[in-house]
Amino acid sequence: MGIMGSLRNRAGLVIFVIGLAIVAFLLGDIIQSGTPFWAKKQNQVGNVNGEGIDYNLFNQQVEQMSMMYQQQMGGGETPQLKNFAIQQVWNQFISKTLIDEEIDKIGLTVGKQEFNDLITGPNPSPQILQNFTNPQTGQFDRNFLNQIINEAKNGGSEVAGQWETLLESIRSQRLTEKYSNLLKNAVYVTALEVEDEYTAKNKLANFKYLLLDYSSVKDSEIKLTDSDYKEYYNKHKSSFKNTEETRAVEYVLFDASPSARDTAATLAAIQNLKTELAASTNDSLFATINSDTKHPVTYVRKGQVSPALDSVIFNVPAGTTVGPFYSDGAYEIAKVIATKFSPDSVKASHILLNIAAEGGLEKAKAKADSIKGLIQKGDNFAALAVEFSQDPGSKANGGDLGTFPRGQMVGPFEEAAFGGKPGDVVVVNSQFGIHIIRIEKQVGNSKIVKAAIVDKVINAGKETTDAAFAKANEFFSEVTAANFGEFASQKSVRLNKAERVQAMDNTLNGEDAPRELFRWIFEADQNQISDKIYETDHNFIVAKVANISPKGIQPLEHVKNDIEQGVRNLVKARMLKEKMNNALNGASSIDQAAQKIGKSAIAVENVVLANPVIPGLALESTVVGTVFGLQPKQPSKAIEGAQGVYAVQVDNFVNPKELVGSERQAQQKQMLTSKEQRAWGAIFQALQNNADIDDNRIRFY
Repeated sequence: MGIMGSLRNRAGLVIFVIGLAIVAFLLGDIIQSGTPFWAKKQNQVGNVNGEGIDYNLFNQQVEQMSMMYQQQMGGGETPQLKNFAIQQVWNQFISKTLIDEEIDKIGLTVGKQEFNDLITGPNPSPQILQNFTNPQTGQFDRNFLNQIINEAKNGGSEVAGQWETLLESIRSQRLTEKYSNLLKNAVYVTALEVEDEYTAKNKLANFKYLLLDYSSVKDSEIKLTDSDYKEYYNKHKSSFKNTEETRAVEYVLFDASPSARDTAATLAAIQNLKTELAASTNDSLFATINSDTKHPVTYVRKGQVSPALDSVIFNVPAGTTVGPFYSDGAYEIAKVIATKFSPDSVKASHILLNIAAEGGLEKAKAKADSIKGLIQKGDNFAALAVEFSQDPGSKANGGDLGTFPRGQMVGPFEEAAFGGKPGDVVVVNSQFGIHIIRIEKQVGNSKIVKAAIVDKVINAGKETTDAAFAKANEFFSEVTAANFGEFASQKSVRLNKAERVQAMDNTLNGEDAPRELFRWIFEADQNQISDKIYETDHNFIVAKVANISPKGIQPLEHVKNDIEQGVRNLVKARMLKEKMNNALNGASSIDQAAQKIGKSAIAVENVVLANPVIPGLALESTVVGTVFGLQPKQPSKAIEGAQGVYAVQVDNFVNPKELVGSERQAQQKQMLTSKEQRAWGAIFQALQNNADIDDNRIRFY
């Protein structure tokens, strides 16, 4: 990640650092030569068809991906964001490995002339166009491209390595395009398919149905047998496939949330601080010392602070102290130091100098002033950024930082960008180094407030946490695997169950849980109790592994409890089908059959095959499908549906107008596009289903 990565929370064009670094990582030889085989395996996050992925390199990409998401979303890293980054890098590795294998199998290559054209030809790769467009003109800058090529030819520099990464990415993208085009050319739509699709969406059916609902048979009237379970299981076997190992966990939570006493104590403390803040003569120092969150004392725009503060601080004069207000588990107070009007957003570019690399602060400032002078004389800012800037995240884009609102830059940088005027070139110092900033444009003009914000998080006190831990420890010391549920009942604590826990989860039934608990869950044996009491922000947890469901088709005994309702409906369907067929026997219409069982047939209109919903009832694909296979005025046999057992009789069909000329072509084109999109996903899913994927991430995360 570039040094300016922490400077702003936006997803800029990070040409060489994030997206392409991942590609280079995936394309590279990720297993070091000379490393013993067993050592390689030990340090592998996983492998796909024997292609291993080293933890250190994998984790580097995870950190970069996580940082990118932090920039996009704002704020720091959370367990959920980190887990999402882990999953994204893992998915990219699987995707790249599987597609590369297929490309290699069929012998796809990129020729030398073809590759050169992608770089320097009249119609270069989109990646070249994207990364070498002048931010000021919006036009492709071929001179900038040639400058980078010449610099990369010298070798040994950072740019040379970054350029090679880009070339590999372009080559990879071209091969993937070729593979995608092969798949696309294999997909077609026949005239008969067009007709069937059109009919399914536009042919209307008007019919009557008779329903014997499953709920009409009491559960107490049926007895389920092993053969019933086997029959249902065999009918739905494909739906019981685990794409990865899952585990069922029973657990007990011991609440350690702040008590009313803790809340009252925090409120009293913040009220005392309000009095002191109002009298303070050094508001910044006071906020730094006393605030839990350490908000920077700087100008903020509307929407940057909590809703409670936001509704007040823009409406009071300077010198006013407001609060306390409750916000997201904390009490806040604020002192308004000053107010003024300022641009809403700024478009700017910068060149960053590393103070240490330049030989100290004075030399760095002197160099910055020299570069500023060149810019003011008319030298090309983008070229100077490429030559001198130490921020790889923006230098490749000519120093362009795009447009940003307040709150996304460090303080000195922000004040310079928002405090100057368009066209200004200013030099400022921040914790990242010396910045030469050019203000391109300022947009809007709104009131901003400089405020010293102090907050106190409401935490559970020692008395609260000690009491919760004592209960957890008593339970943990006495419970056994055999009496886990019964003992929880005796202690009047709720027994929770999480049925399908996955290795990379962060929550149990929506409640945050530590990653170390999940590592234990997937290392433990079935019916084993947790090795210790695990702790979250607000709970202590004691857990037990209740069941282990391996990857693949689950055996009947593992899903027996889950399918009980389905089995009940299967048995009820047998009974109701017999009843329905008896009523239909000898009946010339569905109304006659309805009379036999004391019910009325219900009429529905304008149902289409493409949307098999019986109005006001349920999605019934089998029932509606049967309707479109019947002749009018003839009652069907009994049909087993989702809601119960049906019989149907068609009154009439309303056929759509015939497809002609351009309408048929448009329908065919639409279907082809949809089919091409589905085909790519289906082929990749098939590759994944047939791949030997070993996921060891749980060992490292």
